[in-house]
Amino acid sequence: MDWNNFYDKLLNFGPFLEHSNEIWSGFLATIRLSAMAAVLALVLGTLLAAMRVSPVSVMRATATMYVNTLRNTPLTLILLFCGLGLRDTLGFMAQAAPTVSGYWLAVAGLSAYTAAFVCETLRSGINTVPIGQAEAARSVGLPFSQSLRLVILPQAFRAVIAPLGSVLIAMIKNTSVALVAGYFEATATMKQLFDDVGATVPLFFGFAIGYMILTLPTGLLFGWLAKRMAVTR
Repeated sequence: MDWNNFYDKLLNFGPFLEHSNEIWSGFLATIRLSAMAAVLALVLGTLLAAMRVSPVSVMRATATMYVNTLRNTPLTLILLFCGLGLRDTLGFMAQAAPTVSGYWLAVAGLSAYTAAFVCETLRSGINTVPIGQAEAARSVGLPFSQSLRLVILPQAFRAVIAPLGSVLIAMIKNTSVALVAGYFEATATMKQLFDDVGATVPLFFGFAIGYMILTLPTGLLFGWLAKRMAVTR
């Protein structure tokens, strides 16, 4: 056994320490992407959920087609469409700086994809609201939009806090393919370091721990919120 090679691949933490600034910058880029995509996905997903339960058939059909299409399309393909289709073919944001265009195209693709899962999660929460709540809202003269906004959605959100946390965790991990849209985040940084200094086990573990630092507290936070804000039936 070549012990020098064994040491370099398994126990050499030098590359991780030497490139800590690049690693930190990569995870900051992941956090920026995740935060913006989470907000947009929540807004779009809520709108889609409202359309899915709307009494207007055209709105229900439109939201259903969107959700079924996006949920059954690979995220990599969606991000490729954003990078190659929107920017390179259609010229969308072609004049912007690469870092700017890559960021917003990755946000667009990731939030559009995640919104489909937010919609279905929230729709399952709407289904847990007793039908009497909606009937009571109608009986006092509230239209559909107001009964949804004031009565149904607040209860639905409280019922699906934990599943929404799972969707957010999945979205954070999905940022690892944002490079195909031209955005350089943590996984792209890891690949660049592998090309520059070689793949070593400490680098693998370092990036794995970095993603765990992002996802584990998120899961614990949403679990705590789910218990604190649980709807008592």
